[in-house]
Amino acid sequence: MTTPFHYEPGAAQGPVPPPECPAHGLGIGPGGLRRLYGPEAERDPHGLYDKLRAEHGSVAPVLLHGDVPAWLVLGHSENLHLTRTPSQFSRDSRRWRALQDGTVAPDHPLAPIFTWQPVCVFADGATHERQRGAVTDSMGRIDTRGVRRHVNRYSNRLVNDFCQEGRVDLVSQFAERLPMMVMCAILGMPEEYNDRMVQAARDMTRGTATAVASNAYVLEALTRLVQRRRREPADDFATWLVEHPAGMNDQEVSEHLRLILIASYEATANLIANVLRMVLTDPRFRARLSGGHMTVPEAVEQTLWDEPPFTAVFGRWAVGDTELGGKQIKAGDALIVGIAPANADPVVRPDFNADMEGNRAHLAFSGGPHECPGQDIGRAIADVGVDALLMRLPDLELAVDESELSWIGNIMSRHLVELPADFAAREPQDDKEPPSMGRPNLPRQDWEVQSTVRHTAPTPGRPPGAAPAPAPMGVPGVPGVTSTVTVTDESGGTSAGRSAAGRIPQQRSEAAPTRLWRAVSRWWRGN
Repeated sequence: MTTPFHYEPGAAQGPVPPPECPAHGLGIGPGGLRRLYGPEAERDPHGLYDKLRAEHGSVAPVLLHGDVPAWLVLGHSENLHLTRTPSQFSRDSRRWRALQDGTVAPDHPLAPIFTWQPVCVFADGATHERQRGAVTDSMGRIDTRGVRRHVNRYSNRLVNDFCQEGRVDLVSQFAERLPMMVMCAILGMPEEYNDRMVQAARDMTRGTATAVASNAYVLEALTRLVQRRRREPADDFATWLVEHPAGMNDQEVSEHLRLILIASYEATANLIANVLRMVLTDPRFRARLSGGHMTVPEAVEQTLWDEPPFTAVFGRWAVGDTELGGKQIKAGDALIVGIAPANADPVVRPDFNADMEGNRAHLAFSGGPHECPGQDIGRAIADVGVDALLMRLPDLELAVDESELSWIGNIMSRHLVELPADFAAREPQDDKEPPSMGRPNLPRQDWEVQSTVRHTAPTPGRPPGAAPAPAPMGVPGVPGVTSTVTVTDESGGTSAGRSAAGRIPQQRSEAAPTRLWRAVSRWWRGN
């Protein structure tokens, strides 16, 4: 089999030039291959994808940092095959030929992404099933309603920090902070939330010279959390992983917490920023949203098509010699799941400007056995966070010209540097302490009525001159007992013991059941 990688493995020995090196400014590298890093890739990744598609088709050879060769998969169906066929394309990075022959050094800028770790994303078969099962089961224990209450509370807390200023950078003051606040609470370490954690999480995936140090900082915090939860279990995600029957050791738990924290944070921060950019820069998009023609979840889903939070996922490694998209792939070759180019594949989306509402065929969360298990949590954070922000500040307007917006990118993601906005200054609002993240299991009496509806029913108005409302209704069949309604409010508390009268609208007439019975009787008698 032939290979387009004329830049033979082993030729790039020595230290990797830093990402800001002028030598990386050229978009074409050895062998005439395009670089998937540098100014061109960061400035216009979609333009780069179009060039690669025109030159090579659905699978294109590219160069990573240090001009290390890899394959970028551009086609939608080819990406589905790549992610759904672990027997051909493994997640075990130790198969990478560039690692085996020393082409890629341990201090490579992308090392935090591809270095093998004992986590499910680098495993296949039985090991993947065991580890992924622990993650999925623990995800299932998260109370989604509790998460939404946390998101609403933290969103309002963040808005309170800047609502009196009349101007905000929606990236650094909202989109980058909200996901970390929520994820730290879910994992069980809210005290670890700080600016350094936010910056370290962002730095880890950028391929910078400090990425390794940022990775170490995050992992140290998670290791302390695991050790604490071994001694002091709590109702949080870290404890659920520690206590899961899969029997993970401390390193496995720490690495999985790192994976969940970074992946969820990076994806959700980018998603929130992208949705808000669409709201502030696309009048048609905003009009449909504010006019009720599109809900916030639908806006989020459209953004997952147009601007997915992860542009690509690195990587897969060929188990043996094979073919994909007409290209000959050799055993040990590295492949990149091209999420953004797959979402724009003309085969499945001939009109890029078409609305994709109700269509979840995008690859924003990858696919196959390694599809993101926390995508519903990410959607919840984005849905509630954006909704809460726009409810508080409906008059947000972009404070600069759209042409002044800039991005920072890498092979995995592309995010806004700033999104400055103006609005009318407002006073802060109160927020309430939410309950635990775990699913509640509150005891109740058999005769109590519980409602999951957040808003209580309105009390029907009484026309002028009408008699006062009747006394509370009794519970049918239980003389002398007044029925109560237990209503769960947004903070998880309940209000019980209040009479049902005044909370449930009365019937139009107390004689309605009687009239119905008489009508049935007349029909039965043939009258």
